[in-house]
Amino acid sequence: MSEHQQREWKVAWRDEYLKWICGFANADGGVLEIGRSDEGNPVGIPDSARLLKEIPNKVRDVLGIMVDVNLQQIGGKSLLEIVVPAYPSPVSYKGEYHYRSGSTKQELRGAALSHFLLRKQGLHWDGLALPGLSASECLPAALQRFRLKAIRSGRIGEAVLEDSDAALMANLLLEEGPYLKRAAALLFCAEPERFIPGAYIKIGFFVGHEDLRYQDEIRGDLFSQVENAIDLLTSKYLKANICYEGVQRVEQFSFPLQALREALLNAVIHKDYASGIAIQISVYEKQIVIWNPGQLPDRWTQAQLFAKHPSYPFNPLLASVFFRAGYVESWGRGIETILSECRKRGIPSPLFDTSMSGVMLTFRVKADHATTQETTQETTQETTQEILQGSSRTQILVLLRRHPELNGRQIAGLLGLSIDGVKFHLNRLRRDGLIRHIGPTKGGHWEVLE
Repeated sequence: MSEHQQREWKVAWRDEYLKWICGFANADGGVLEIGRSDEGNPVGIPDSARLLKEIPNKVRDVLGIMVDVNLQQIGGKSLLEIVVPAYPSPVSYKGEYHYRSGSTKQELRGAALSHFLLRKQGLHWDGLALPGLSASECLPAALQRFRLKAIRSGRIGEAVLEDSDAALMANLLLEEGPYLKRAAALLFCAEPERFIPGAYIKIGFFVGHEDLRYQDEIRGDLFSQVENAIDLLTSKYLKANICYEGVQRVEQFSFPLQALREALLNAVIHKDYASGIAIQISVYEKQIVIWNPGQLPDRWTQAQLFAKHPSYPFNPLLASVFFRAGYVESWGRGIETILSECRKRGIPSPLFDTSMSGVMLTFRVKADHATTQETTQETTQETTQEILQGSSRTQILVLLRRHPELNGRQIAGLLGLSIDGVKFHLNRLRRDGLIRHIGPTKGGHWEVLE
């Protein structure tokens, strides 16, 4: 016999052990044995008869719950067994909330306490009303994009096109009386950060662990964040192998895009938005790390996560709306998809880590994977990053020859590129000596160098 999640040993009774009883009651229940050493050997207690009466009264008066206290005789020694049931409502010890986790007791504070109290009430963070958020804050265009995607996925009927925005919000369970819920701000507001700090994605390219070469921040509603993050990864951050199937040029990225997309969707849906911290994507030459301030469901292990498991979203409303829009499945198959895509590509399964105050997923290329290159008939070789930018670079050069007065925003609008993407291309073209800017930032012009 040993101590575990639902059993604790103490040599003698102290009133502070009411905290342990509180922890058991707030978790899955358990047994507190008085009269055993740390090794589990019975040592007995001399005042068992008195404690047999006092402990139930103290538990009732201080914690407001009832427990069974049993007297046991083992090897001629008296022990007390305090049997604590799991309570459906929160139990506090003098205003403190304790929780049994593994073989330890923890006092819940901050975000952990908020999540615990919500869970005990059958609530989730994304389902709480957000005073100050009205339907006028939500973008009609974002709601319409959702309608079209949901119809295309077959998970909502075409009749939704005729519903008002208010009716759509109600059908998606995003209303709470006169207010909208937090999930609505994340899903359909142009600036979710006005209501929820840290509701954005950061991407950075690193050489080594500390040398940040460039970075981007992606904001807007969650649907736009996911799409724009994937677009930015493929257009600016990732490298690809180039090959030809007949006359058709085929680009294959070092990392499976479907797996990255699934990992990003998991991060967005399961993130702990109460943390106020952005999702972070760190791109390296041979690995990509996706981190979010989330957590596994209570008492889940990595083994459970990587095995077949039910869907258990941290933010059920977000998961439901993403499901209806056709972005995810509702059967907990996200990890299965990630592992399958990595096997198809022949790269290692991603590393999963929850020791960094969040959830971290690391994708790695094969150890023998060389830096991808494309050899042209003119014997020039470029990195794949430059190859992927080739068409855009050429378009920018042609445009600047004809209209040297254009600025970055105008170039982005004419070519259908992101402003950050255009800035990146212009910096590379200047670094490569292909263009230079003459005059002030406003009012100057570009010169294309032969």
